[in-house]
Order: sequence, then structure tokens, then C-alpha cells
Amino acid sequence: MARYHATVLSRRSVADTFAYMATFSNAARWDPGVRSAEQLDPGPVGAGTRFRLVVPFLGRRMSLTYRVTEFRPDAEVVLEASNRLIRSTDRISVAPDADGARVGYHADVRLRGPLSLLDPLLGRGFRAAADRATAGLARTLSAEPAPHA
Repeated sequence: MARYHATVLSRRSVADTFAYMATFSNAARWDPGVRSAEQLDPGPVGAGTRFRLVVPFLGRRMSLTYRVTEFRPDAEVVLEASNRLIRSTDRISVAPDADGARVGYHADVRLRGPLSLLDPLLGRGFRAAADRATAGLARTLSAEPAPHA
């Protein structure tokens, strides 16, 4: 299993930061490893909302459908995806910080089936990809908040 944890500061309010992070299709904006992302269910994000992300995996593109399994407004969202090759859990927490908000991002990815034998090797490549995603998220959240219309 590969695990990753990062903390990123946001210049946006807790509510704006949480709304941005909980809308997981925004991952395509800050994670260079996400080729495309879309929200599959209409309406506001909450428990049960699904998102489809396309990511590179072993030299190919892989589609993952994430579902919100836990949702605490302005505090925490948990998303899970699973297919025949991997199982991924992303836990995103948002808390007040002096200049806006603090985001805690925890990701656990494990290989499934015969690929599970390679699980110990997954960590190194996953960490590099997660570091790039964290850098993109930090750039995005440290930018001046967009004015409200």
C-alpha cells in the first residue's frame, strides 16, 4: 500500500476551500497526473456524489470513479475508488488557519489482484506523483481568492 500525507495552506476561506476540494473534479486543475475529471451526479456535492477521473497507470490511461463516502461540510470529505487493479481512498480535511484555511490531504492506494505483489514498489512512484499534485494544489490555493460575483 502506498500512503501519502500533505498539508497545504489556502488563502481562501474555510468554506471556499472546502467547496473547491470537495468538488473532486477540480483535481484536473491542480494535479498534473489527472488527465480529465468530471462530476457524474448533478447538484451540490454530498455523500454519494461520484466523480470520474482519468489518470495514467502503467503506461495507459485508467478511469476511476470516486464516490463521496463521508461528508462533513466545511470540515472533511472522504472519497473512495476501486476497480480490478487498485483501491484508492482520499481523505481531505479543511480547518481554519490565520490567513485562510489549512488542507490536510491523506491518500491511500493499494494494488489489487495479482498486482498486489507489487504493492511494496508502488510507494516510490506514488510519492513522486503525489508530490507533483501537492505542489500544484499549493500553487492553486495560495493564489489570490477570486472575487465573488
